[in-house]
Amino acid sequence: MKDPSPGRFPWYGWLGALIVLGAEMGLILREPFISRWFTPIVWTGYILFADALSFRLRGRSLIRSQPREALMIPWLSVGCWLIFELYNLRLGNWYYVGVPENPWVRNLAYLWSFATIFPAIFETADVLEGLGLFRRVRVSPRPMTPFGSAMSFLLGVAFLTIPPILPAPARPFTFAFVWTGFILFLEPVNRHLGAPSCYRAWEEGNPRPALLLLAAGGVCGLLWEFWNYWATAGWRYTIPWPLDFGVYYFQMPVLGMLGFPPFAMECYAMYHFLRRMLGGEKFW
Repeated sequence: MKDPSPGRFPWYGWLGALIVLGAEMGLILREPFISRWFTPIVWTGYILFADALSFRLRGRSLIRSQPREALMIPWLSVGCWLIFELYNLRLGNWYYVGVPENPWVRNLAYLWSFATIFPAIFETADVLEGLGLFRRVRVSPRPMTPFGSAMSFLLGVAFLTIPPILPAPARPFTFAFVWTGFILFLEPVNRHLGAPSCYRAWEEGNPRPALLLLAAGGVCGLLWEFWNYWATAGWRYTIPWPLDFGVYYFQMPVLGMLGFPPFAMECYAMYHFLRRMLGGEKFW
């Protein structure tokens, strides 16, 4: 079926651009409210702009074409990110600074910030798709064997269960396993359930969904760390040497940047697993 033709740039895209520019200006002027709430504000503007750009490029977008799904994704984003926060309680790879002291206000800040994670990744992937990235990339179709699927699942189980039970000195070195474990664990499950799956697309000779997600994770990672560096409220890392050898991209040790691309694939796998369990549309 032919893709819809590109549409007009929706009005809320201009609103999103103004939010991003206004947040940047408020940060430069060190306006207290903007400086503290900068992360959720700027990412809200980014998501609105990216969705509008996606509609302009592809003729469809989450907000315009699937508004109910667009409202559900932020809640799933919060729930899934809290899983990583639970891991972090054991592994201790980051902590937060400058957050509001009032617990109700602080929790609202967390909720709003966590709600932007999935939408940011998915909207970025949609924009990259609209720009034609990886459009001509194909591989030879090759069905995944039952053995390969089982091995992926079992490796995923190991990657997700072993790090938290290791002795305390070893735990901080293992978050890379968590950043890939949900891909290995959930992709074969989604494939088996008939949910959207990067594994299945790759089997069919189409690596584009996986490549778009990896690229979107990289783009969002660059922006997350860039914007986080200037904000009053944000996160800091406690990644141990030799993973942290003194070379940084803003607050993030450069090796840590490698975690963002697979993290985007994890978000995709987690999202589609939950949507299969809850029942709902797919947007890719």
